[in-house]
Amino acid sequence: MTQLDIRIGTLASASEGADYLKQILPHGFESFSLTFWERIGDVDLERTAKEVKDVLGDKAVISTLGMFGNPLQSEEAARDFGRCIDAAHLFGANIVSGFAGAIEGKPLPESIPQFKKVWGELSKKAEANGVRIAFENCDMGGWWHDVRWNVMHAPSAWEILFNEVPSDALGLEWEPCHQMYSLIDPLPNLRKWINKVYHVHGKDATVAWDIVKTHGIRGNVPYVWHRTPGFGDTNWTDVISILRMGGYTGSIDIEGWHDPVYKGELEMTGQVHGLNYLKQCRGGAFVPNPTTKG
Repeated sequence: MTQLDIRIGTLASASEGADYLKQILPHGFESFSLTFWERIGDVDLERTAKEVKDVLGDKAVISTLGMFGNPLQSEEAARDFGRCIDAAHLFGANIVSGFAGAIEGKPLPESIPQFKKVWGELSKKAEANGVRIAFENCDMGGWWHDVRWNVMHAPSAWEILFNEVPSDALGLEWEPCHQMYSLIDPLPNLRKWINKVYHVHGKDATVAWDIVKTHGIRGNVPYVWHRTPGFGDTNWTDVISILRMGGYTGSIDIEGWHDPVYKGELEMTGQVHGLNYLKQCRGGAFVPNPTTKG
């Protein structure tokens, strides 16, 4: 028995390959989400999978493949998402995550027919491959009346769209940061949606409530910042407790490169602090119970 029912890891660009993972693996990351931006491009999936697995050995796993494009407007993005579903087993993964896509510049309901078409087909492919799809819930700067990249950015959209394609293959790649950006309390949100949470991004936020109260959220004064876990407002002990009570097993993978302080030369310093912080929130090192003698 270990604490690895929920692994703590980080995101890594698939294009950087196994060499990047080899450099950061000694810090103690237990999982990696390999990500693609918009397209797979010239990455050889079979070769990359072999190289990555050789580097990781039994020290860590690939938790997900991530494909972050707009599959509702780009046939190539939808096709590459399907390629990730087909290739997930090569990496030992059974989750593919990414944006749901959007018909950009239009009200969200206008994306629904294309959502049903694209994700109806991809959900069937996922079911056939034993793969689950986890939708990242970032708004990408869009609103309900003007969506950008991702229709799955708000709980009200989740309600509608999971009903439009009622497949158990479809779920969420959840993180508190995006809830907090919308001034949603992340903990009740997680409790409600726990059965649809298939992957968790380790990204937090800090909300400056004094700015919200004096300037609102539509002015020119920033009111919230993305943060690496351990530097934001969220109690991750509560997050992990809710995940465990809801039966979640899988990974929390840190999404770095967003913190306004721990960036640049401090990027990996912040990520490793987040890694160790999340391990403590998970309960620290596993301690076996004493043996009971009859």
